[in-house]
Parts: sequence; structure tokens; C-alpha cells
Amino acid sequence: MASGKEIRTKIKSVQNTRKITKAMEMVAASKMRKAQDRMRAARPFADKIRRLAANLSQANVTDYKHPFLVRKDQVKRVGLILVTTDKGLCGGLNTNVQRIALTAMKDWDAAGVTEIRACCIGNKGLGFMQRMGAKVVSNVTQLGDTPHLEKLIGPVKVMLDAFQNDELDAVYIAYTRFINTMKQEPQLEQLLPLSGDKLGTPDSSWDYLYEPDPQVVIDELLVRYVEALVYQAVAENMASEQSARMVAMKAASDNAKTVIGDLQLVYNKTRQAAITKELSEIVSGAAAV
Repeated sequence: MASGKEIRTKIKSVQNTRKITKAMEMVAASKMRKAQDRMRAARPFADKIRRLAANLSQANVTDYKHPFLVRKDQVKRVGLILVTTDKGLCGGLNTNVQRIALTAMKDWDAAGVTEIRACCIGNKGLGFMQRMGAKVVSNVTQLGDTPHLEKLIGPVKVMLDAFQNDELDAVYIAYTRFINTMKQEPQLEQLLPLSGDKLGTPDSSWDYLYEPDPQVVIDELLVRYVEALVYQAVAENMASEQSARMVAMKAASDNAKTVIGDLQLVYNKTRQAAITKELSEIVSGAAAV
């Protein structure tokens, strides 16, 4: 059995760890509220530009068909945008989205896909793809607690240009969707070509007046639409990260409290046994005299 001094050292160590996890829980709770506000603030813009893109996809005033709307007959080259966190200690958040990405890559390989290119947003996803030996064509890390579109445009544009230049047949995005504080779901969605399910169907058939011409407007709008989808995915992932970290740190703090209680009980038993032994020795010595 460990001595009383060793048990006291263990109790002190666990108490110090609990202070750290409790502080991280409080910080994550504060950041989670801000991340949720940013995510909800981005949704109206995403919904509005989605309606615009839906109307443009159904318009018949021009014969121009944007490459983002053209579906390929065979999918042999695929691009994957993987959105993860830069830091750990957030439960199984990154593991779940990485598992979905790995399963998709295996399915594509079985379906005859000859090339898979990866764009990694977040340090954890970049390390995962490098360990897998995937072809990482672009990445961005250290985004901080606030997503900035100007940091995302460059890496994402590599994928968009590759699709537009007929170097890729499809582009997918994997991220964690925020449901509520206790639930976050990993998602794998097709980003390009833009499908009818993603765009939605407008309530009525109508069109816009284009200035200077339809091609310029459609080109600019669809690129902004895809960028808005990526930004929304990153905002959802950041809100999920803070929620998962808060829950994980709360569980760690609760477990540390339980461990401290168990160690305190063992310490008390050890101390009582030592006192009882000393009393027995004193009584035995007195009786012998």
C-alpha cells in the first residue's frame, strides 16, 4: 500500500489538473456562445445567396451554363475539403469527421476514382491527411477563434480552379455540423457540381436583370456562393469545437473530483491504520513494562 505522503502527492496533482480543466471548461463556454452567435449571424446571408443561386440555375434567359452547374458523366478525380480544429481536447470531434473522410476515400477508391486531392482547414486534418499519404494541394491552419473569409479564399480557390479547369470531376466538403450544445454531427456534402438538392428549387420561375451581362454576374455569384458554403461549414465546425471542448472538460473535471474523493478515502484509511498501529505498539510496550 502506498504511503500517506505518496497519496497526498497524488491528491495534490489531481487537484491541480482539475483546476486546469475547470478553467478550460469556463473559457470554452464563453467562446461557445460567441461562436454560436457568429454561426447564426452567417446563416441569413447563406440563405439569401442560396435563393439567388437557385433562381439563376432555373433561369432560361441565357444559354450560358456555368461549370459549377455541369455534372460529369464519370467521376474519376475527386477533391475533398476537410474541416477540423487546430487544437485537441475536444472529445471525439475530429476523430468522427476524419472517420467519415476515410470511409469516403475508401468508397471512392473502390468505385474506381484514380485521384483524390485534399484541402485541409485545421491542423488536425492536415496531420491526418499527411499520415494517410493523401495528396494535399492546399491547407490553412491557425484560424483562431473567429473564421476569416480572406484566409479561406486562397486554399479553397485551388479546388475551385481545379474543378473549373476540368482537373476534378467532383468536390466534397467534410465538417462537423452544430446541432446543439450536446450534439454535433459529422457531415460529408457534395460542394461541386452544385446539385439541385443543395441549391433548392425556387417557389416561382422568375429572373433578374443582368448588368453588364449574365455571364459575368453568374460567374461572380456562384463563386461567392461556394465560398459562403465553406465559410458556413467552418463557422459550424468552430461552434461544434467549443461545445465539444466544454463538455469534455466538464467530464474531465467531474472525473477528477471522483478520483480525489477515492484517493482521500484511501488516505484516511492509511492514516487510520498507521495511528492504530502506533497505539497498539504503545499499549504493548506499556503492558510489557
